[in-house]
Amino acid sequence: MVAGLFTFGISNLVVAQEEQAQTEQTEQVVAQEETPAPAVVEEEVVSAPQQAEAPVTFRESIKKQFIDGGPGFMGIVLVILLIGMAISIERIIYLTLATANSEKLLQGIEGKMKNGDVEGAKQLCKDTRGPVASIFTQGLIRYQDGQSLDEVEKSIVSYGSVAGGKLESGLSWIGLCISLAPMFGFMGTVIGMIQAFDDIAAAGDMSPTIVASGMKVALLTTVFGLIAAIILQIFFNFIASKIESIVNDMENASISFMDILAKYNNK
Repeated sequence: MVAGLFTFGISNLVVAQEEQAQTEQTEQVVAQEETPAPAVVEEEVVSAPQQAEAPVTFRESIKKQFIDGGPGFMGIVLVILLIGMAISIERIIYLTLATANSEKLLQGIEGKMKNGDVEGAKQLCKDTRGPVASIFTQGLIRYQDGQSLDEVEKSIVSYGSVAGGKLESGLSWIGLCISLAPMFGFMGTVIGMIQAFDDIAAAGDMSPTIVASGMKVALLTTVFGLIAAIILQIFFNFIASKIESIVNDMENASISFMDILAKYNNK
């Protein structure tokens, strides 16, 4: 009985294990059948972000407008602007070098004249740059030669006029460039409008595109001509004010110089 029970228990246990194993295999198969196959996820093709357009610089914009206006009249206006700018820069440098400290020079001359050193005063003026020192040199030369104060004053006035003419040299050319730049711009506009009407006549249609493009090209020359004239006008006014300041300084210094000569001439 014990052997039978033992044998029957082992056989039941084996059968139970086999049934459990079959049940697990069946569940796995059913689970695999019920579980949907993983869907193939299509990779999204991420396109590279479009590169943002670089902002147009001011130089590139001016260059484009210059080309659109045509090389003919636009080139003429550019040449006029460059010539006017060159003359203006040369005048500014010259006037800057012509500016001197008149008060310091007068103090030095007075110190020399107080000691009776006319030659030293004349050498001091020669070593100083500017038209004021040149005028004083001419006055001292005539004073040293024994001429009267009236003659010295006349020589100073005459040489002052010459020095003022040298200061104003080149202004007429700048004024000419200021006048020519917008004139050539207007001429380019008129010729561009004539060409635009010729294009309209050739097309046989009053198309807004033809009119707009022709008018744009025609007006660009005027714009650039006016810009050139404005730039040169600013330089012209600056130079004129600089000349006026130097001339006023020359006149005031000449009066003080004559006072010094009259003061020590009586001694």
